[in-house]
Amino acid sequence: METLLNIVIYLPLLGIPLILLIKNENSRKWIALLVTIITFLASLPLMFGFDVANSGTAQFLTEGGRLMESLDIKYLVGLDGLSLLLFMLTTFMGPIVILSSWNSVTKHLAGYLSMLLLLQTASLGVFASLDLMVFYVFFELSLIPMYFLIGIWGGAGRIQATVKFFIYTLVGSLIMLVGLIYLGYDAGAAMGGGVSFTTDWRFLSSDIYTIGLVEQTYLFLAFALAFCIKVPLFPFHTWLPYAHTEAPTAGSVVLAAIMLKMGTYGLIRVCLPIFPNAFMEFAPWMATLAVIGIIYGALVAMVQKDVKKLVAYSSVSHLGFVVLGIFALNTVAVQGAIIQMINHGLSTGALFLIVGMIYDRRHTRMIKDFGGIAKKMPVFTVMFMIATLASIGLPGLNGFVGEFLILNGSFFSELYNNKVFAILATTGVILAAVYMLWMFQRVMFGPLTNPENEKLVDLNGREIGLLVPLVIFMFWIGVHPVDFTKYSEAQVTELIEASEAKSVAVLEQARNEELPNWTAKFYDVSESESQLATTK
Repeated sequence: METLLNIVIYLPLLGIPLILLIKNENSRKWIALLVTIITFLASLPLMFGFDVANSGTAQFLTEGGRLMESLDIKYLVGLDGLSLLLFMLTTFMGPIVILSSWNSVTKHLAGYLSMLLLLQTASLGVFASLDLMVFYVFFELSLIPMYFLIGIWGGAGRIQATVKFFIYTLVGSLIMLVGLIYLGYDAGAAMGGGVSFTTDWRFLSSDIYTIGLVEQTYLFLAFALAFCIKVPLFPFHTWLPYAHTEAPTAGSVVLAAIMLKMGTYGLIRVCLPIFPNAFMEFAPWMATLAVIGIIYGALVAMVQKDVKKLVAYSSVSHLGFVVLGIFALNTVAVQGAIIQMINHGLSTGALFLIVGMIYDRRHTRMIKDFGGIAKKMPVFTVMFMIATLASIGLPGLNGFVGEFLILNGSFFSELYNNKVFAILATTGVILAAVYMLWMFQRVMFGPLTNPENEKLVDLNGREIGLLVPLVIFMFWIGVHPVDFTKYSEAQVTELIEASEAKSVAVLEQARNEELPNWTAKFYDVSESESQLATTK
């Protein structure tokens, strides 16, 4: 199984030389599709063979030797309860992404398909990495193919969108690199044994290694900034609508379904277990930004005239729910955040596919150019309706499960100690119903006045085949979510308990140290023994 995990991660790369060597365009597409299908099928034994009872332990672990004698940087990959579903979502979306642009991309096809395959390997590497330096390498590698996908195969404003996307994400990543270097040397000094630098997540997240409150503050901000830009969390969201709008359909689907989750995943994987005190102290501030993003994203989406930009701003709102759930720091809310990452990938990925299908037919995404097309495209209408209802969280569909768990857990969060966050976030659900259903009504119903819409034809077999698997999972998660939440529940509980215990140990240690005034006040290290005991 350890070998199989590595095969799945790197199998997409094997398709790149084949695509570049073969000159026939149709053969190139079939090779890319076949490689992604094999990658998905090869990943299924990883899910079926995963030991749910031990989800907190990394499984299918591959540990390579040190790259340098004194630097404990090693190739370390494995899957646990936090990463399994996101890893599987990445392999599942591979064939769908290739098929989504089967006929719409003709320019530099070999390069286009190669970038999609490279992006899949980079994404799989992010979710499987258990060494933070390896995580960082895959994290940065994912920028390169997306840069070219938007910059070469994007729309008219692709250059501006590409530059904005790259600058935002690169700045955040470089700041994270500075924090990672400091963290590596600090952990190396704590580890000893001739090691001066280590980025092994297992050691960094253990109760053996703790970081002082001052260092936690700066390191948390360095890592959290990079992850919040990637989410993107308000006010770091401005690159996303441009990138989504200008990206080709496949790029938008990958960005929404996979890449944005690297940010929320990083908050759980890195920030919580390694910087628990800072995580908890900054939780109300992060929750505030999340709620602002939920409401702001919904309000801006409501006034959009471009369907694709509307869906892009809906991502800002929906991922605000994920961040809110993560920083509620209880099992219910964090479980909701994890399943909502999957839900968003399915429903928003489907919406971008649907927008791409209608754009291929009409070469416009403006809402005013449509109206009444349900009469011409009944199958399209049904698929569009299901994706829309899943996105707004209708009970029985996947979106409801994630939002319910997040709002439920946030309402009772001890970190916030303020139910206003959950109450305000609930308005985002209402606003989502308003802007999504209003858009759906204007596009699909009413009189068929535009003569161009008279020529529309319904979905073909390939397009139906793209959407049906997504729809199946929307209903499956909505009706029986335990089939998916079971993979992470044990680890989430263990992770929260371990982080809380670690934070208490750091506070107790800080009581005997001389700290800057701002640190002592911010973390309230002067609290009484009885108050401290209640947090254990």
